[in-house]
Amino acid sequence: MFDLVGLRRAVAQAGRVVRVVVAETRGSVPREAGAAMLVGACLFEGTIGGGTLEHKAMLRARAMLEAGDADRLEKRALGPDLGQCCGGAVTLLYEVYDAARVAGLDEVMIARGAGEMPFAVKRLLARMRAGGDMPPAQRVAGWMVEPVARPEREVWVWGAGHVGRAIVSVLAPLPGVAVTWVDTEAARFPGVIPEGVTMLPAAEPARLAAHAPRRAEHLILTYSHALDLALCDTLLGRGFARCGLIGSASKWARFRRRLSEMGHDPARIASIDCPIGAPELGKHPQEIAVGVAAAILRQTAQQDATRPGEVNTAI
Repeated sequence: MFDLVGLRRAVAQAGRVVRVVVAETRGSVPREAGAAMLVGACLFEGTIGGGTLEHKAMLRARAMLEAGDADRLEKRALGPDLGQCCGGAVTLLYEVYDAARVAGLDEVMIARGAGEMPFAVKRLLARMRAGGDMPPAQRVAGWMVEPVARPEREVWVWGAGHVGRAIVSVLAPLPGVAVTWVDTEAARFPGVIPEGVTMLPAAEPARLAAHAPRRAEHLILTYSHALDLALCDTLLGRGFARCGLIGSASKWARFRRRLSEMGHDPARIASIDCPIGAPELGKHPQEIAVGVAAAILRQTAQQDATRPGEVNTAI
């Protein structure tokens, strides 16, 4: 996926950057087609993997910026060229971006190459604009084609205490995850909010929960058991994709009883996960955060595995 938001941010910071993207792969390689990194004179974000491959690509990108070079395509055999153990080969596309070039990019799919746009690329663009499935990043008839990244999962984190801060710091960098962070007042949040996280101070979080997207996933971990219960009550009535509650077995037993007394169906109550994360990892905030992130990544991988396979139209 083409991270257009990240590219805009990097260009605003550095002025000019080179986006290095894995355009094609053959055999055993560190990263898949579409993996990318951004390189500026004093900026380095993302990864194409491979250690030596990445280091040499970074040096190449900075040399391009210094010399004012144009875009280039480079094929590297990882063993013979770089002395790496991987036996495969990669094709890297180096693209120089400034504010003017970024402003002209499409919001749906980034397609670029020499000459007139091939019919196969036009067909992919038309399919995406009609609401079709996103194709994987690939080269098509000599053109590089990448869908623009869109958040696939909306995660609402309720609570800005130690566990909330740890969870947000781990979730924020994950691709395809949009985090909304809620607590009762702005003073409860840290001074620096991670990039891409939406902070929402709300004096009455349960009232806000009544308007949360029904496709959102929720992690409830506020400073108050009463507030946690109110959020569970509201979200059970509102609907959600997933909901997790921090707490012990005794807390969850009390909550189940109270929620049942409030009129919620036991089967629906059971759709709330408690405790969250992986208890076997420990109770330290960072240990909880790692468990929560692992559960999200595991579910994403399972969903991806059940989707119909994409047909690679590269020529």
